[in-house]
Amino acid sequence: MASPKNLIVIMSDEHNPKCVGHGGHPVARSPNLDALAARGTRFTAAYTPSPICVPARGAFATGQPVHVSKCWDNAIAYDGRMKSWHHALRDRGHHVTSIGKLHFQGHAGQDYGLSEMIVPMQITNGTGDVTLLIRDPDDIREQAAKKLLAQAGPGESDYTLYDRRVAAAAQVWLREVATRQHDKPWVLFVSMVAPHFPLTAPPEHYYQFADLGLPRPKLWDAPADERLSHLAIRNYARRSDHYRHFKSEADLQRALAGYYGLVSFMDENVGKILKALDEAGLSDDTRVIYTSDHGDNLGTRGLWGKCTMYEESAGIPMIVAGPDVPGGVACPTPVTLLDVSATILDAVGAADAITELGLPGTSLLRLADAPPEDRVALSQLHTNTPDGFYMLRTLRHKYVYYVNAPPQLFDLDADPEELHDLAGDPAHAALLSQMELRLRAMLDPEVVDAEAKAAQAVMMERHGGEAAIRARERMAYTPPPAAP
Repeated sequence: MASPKNLIVIMSDEHNPKCVGHGGHPVARSPNLDALAARGTRFTAAYTPSPICVPARGAFATGQPVHVSKCWDNAIAYDGRMKSWHHALRDRGHHVTSIGKLHFQGHAGQDYGLSEMIVPMQITNGTGDVTLLIRDPDDIREQAAKKLLAQAGPGESDYTLYDRRVAAAAQVWLREVATRQHDKPWVLFVSMVAPHFPLTAPPEHYYQFADLGLPRPKLWDAPADERLSHLAIRNYARRSDHYRHFKSEADLQRALAGYYGLVSFMDENVGKILKALDEAGLSDDTRVIYTSDHGDNLGTRGLWGKCTMYEESAGIPMIVAGPDVPGGVACPTPVTLLDVSATILDAVGAADAITELGLPGTSLLRLADAPPEDRVALSQLHTNTPDGFYMLRTLRHKYVYYVNAPPQLFDLDADPEELHDLAGDPAHAALLSQMELRLRAMLDPEVVDAEAKAAQAVMMERHGGEAAIRARERMAYTPPPAAP
């Protein structure tokens, strides 16, 4: 059993798990994350509970899947009423600090269980993006799509400036607060926004990639019926509306260089935080977890952003390093952010809270040196699509169940790029049936879909009804808090 130690959890936003040097990417530059992976354990089959920000972060805070946390979309956020791992630790006398993006409701008087929140970024005006309550694929988000491309290039955005503030605050906290005497191990949650769009990267990072021959996104040039072979993916592509705005090779190059530049920028900030930890003399008593809330399609199939169950979007990077953690290990066991929630409690000596809260996750400290288990990772989405869908990942296969649409099945050993859907192959009918039974043992997909839609209907009425919401501008991304 691992001994209780301090813990830093660093979470980025929208980091495609393939875009790291230690994962073998041909151009991505992430020297600080590579060094962390070299001295720790990386989980190569890690997934988000939901491939969109607010549901993923609500699930992470509560340690519960989306159908339990009820944070269905970017307008229905965590409000502090369901007990979180933050509450459990604070109740046990641990100091729990967040610095950066939370994406909770953010209303006055709500108690999220945190000892302190430094420069917190919550959903906009406590309401978030209510236009996502509309699940019509013909409700096109043209303005948001135009902004993604228009803002791609060198420079600073509100997000890069915000991340600089977050990284600076984390360095100060480690030197001035973490070094004080604490009765119990502390937890520091540092949450940055990069590499989430806008794809504006600081020049010193953007120009590392601007003139490189960057990897062409998978299926970018394929015919639409091949790129978007599934109904749900066609629906998301129509609504997100990115592909048709790319008019030239220069457009694609700018967007890709912006994203890779933001990964490099985020990695630089991770390095600053880890250097501050070391210089404060705390490295020997502190474990570090790095992960992201979800991935980014990054042009694959002509898609940008998230909201699919493909590896680029539903997959996330995940590294654990520090005392008692095996070094240089790649663990293939399927895991999610719910396992990170359980890990946080276990890592600081509060493993009893995992049972107290009824968390379904397993501590990564216990999985890191264990053989792969017959366990599954679950992800689900209830926004940006007419009907909900659910993913199960086993050691070898990925199964996606769509309400009112055919399923998908991929053999990730034989087909890691998910180019060959096996769901229609009679040879895999038995496996398809087994995966559906496994999903239904965890939840009823139709019942959960109906529950999400009912909650969204109530929220729409609260904001003036569907017609009023359709009249609103489609939000490109949540603005960060203003600098003091």
